[in-house]
Amino acid sequence: MLALNETHDVNLTSWVTSANNKNSDFPIQNLPFAIFRRKGSGESFRAGVAIGNQVLDLAAVSHTSIASGLSSEALETCCDETLNRFMGLGLEHWSSLRSALSKALRTGAPEEAELSGCLVAMDEVEYRLPCQIGDYTDFYTSIHHATSVGSLFRPDNPLLPNYKWVPIGYHGRASSIDVSGQNFHRPCGQTKAPDADAPSFGPCKRLDYELEMGIFIGPGNAPGEPIALDQADQHVFGLCLFNDWSARDIQAWEYQPLGPFLSKSFASTVSPWIVTLEALVPYLTSFERPASDPQPLPYLDSRKNRQQGSIDIQLSAHLLSRQMEQAGDSPAKLSQSSFRHSYWTINQMVAHHTVNGCNLRPGDLFGSGTQSGPDPEEAGSLLELSGGGKKPLTLPNGETRTFLEDGDTVIFTGWCEKAGHARIGFGEVQATVLPAQADLSARADIGE
Repeated sequence: MLALNETHDVNLTSWVTSANNKNSDFPIQNLPFAIFRRKGSGESFRAGVAIGNQVLDLAAVSHTSIASGLSSEALETCCDETLNRFMGLGLEHWSSLRSALSKALRTGAPEEAELSGCLVAMDEVEYRLPCQIGDYTDFYTSIHHATSVGSLFRPDNPLLPNYKWVPIGYHGRASSIDVSGQNFHRPCGQTKAPDADAPSFGPCKRLDYELEMGIFIGPGNAPGEPIALDQADQHVFGLCLFNDWSARDIQAWEYQPLGPFLSKSFASTVSPWIVTLEALVPYLTSFERPASDPQPLPYLDSRKNRQQGSIDIQLSAHLLSRQMEQAGDSPAKLSQSSFRHSYWTINQMVAHHTVNGCNLRPGDLFGSGTQSGPDPEEAGSLLELSGGGKKPLTLPNGETRTFLEDGDTVIFTGWCEKAGHARIGFGEVQATVLPAQADLSARADIGE
């Protein structure tokens, strides 16, 4: 069962001194997981845990004596090139390994001599996707985002009637998801101007980001066996930052009647570090639904979900243009919001996803949907910040944006902090927009 334990003690410090910096994303109270290797080494990828500005190489740790029992069984799976097998073990194994690592990394721990040789500096490593993502489902959990975007597309009916009853989601494309540092070409596709008689083909002109959380599934469920709401958190391994890039002009033309397709499938980017749900226990908070709104149906409602269904994760979006990068400028902050504003909880997403008998598997990924807050400056996309492209944003260097331009790098950060608990972070996720590879509409032989 997820609960506060000694690994959350705010007074814990580490013999890895960089972890004791109050601004570190990776103090000893965090201990997130990633798949890494040394840059350019040709080594096998394997699991690592972040501690300060170091990566603890779990394949190397497996040759030490710090683990036994369940933690040893868990550590053995961390020699794999993906986290799928580790994710599939479940909370008891995850928690056991987390506890063993926490004890071994604490100030004064006798394991320091044994583990100090298992550290690799973060600036010397490269990452890849933390697991094989078999299936990816993108949800739509921010009512503020749904209302804001709906008002642009459907001014008279911005929020469809099912939104307050059903956690809306669609099955996305897993093959184009990549890890932070991803570069991708501006997508091409069909678009149709409001005053045009027919659509045209060419590069997307309204490219956007979406500030989201990624939710990685641990143990799955058998086909036909739904996961109950209050057991859903036992099936969630952890969370990461997630950018679900969107081609808004392609989306506007294609999304009816079946929803997004080519407007979303060209690229999505995850941060390398997965913060476990156990590490986030101090930041669980109440899930509140306005009394005037429909209350969740019984399979989506419980006392536990109301008491601690939400998570207070601060999220921010930044943009670094090519011009800013060349001038040595810092990225410009565009907005900041919180995951606690989500209209549906993670447990509700899991319960609803499986209520029809759908089976989940270790490594499956949920996108939370764009996380916008109640205030305009908390919007999680340029579509909202620019009023659908009608109100350009001015960057600190004088450049303006309605949507993304070639060469733009978008960076998300995320963190949790509150009195009485250690601040923990998610690192960052970033990716850069490259020019479209070709305007296929110019090819004389297209369609032949």
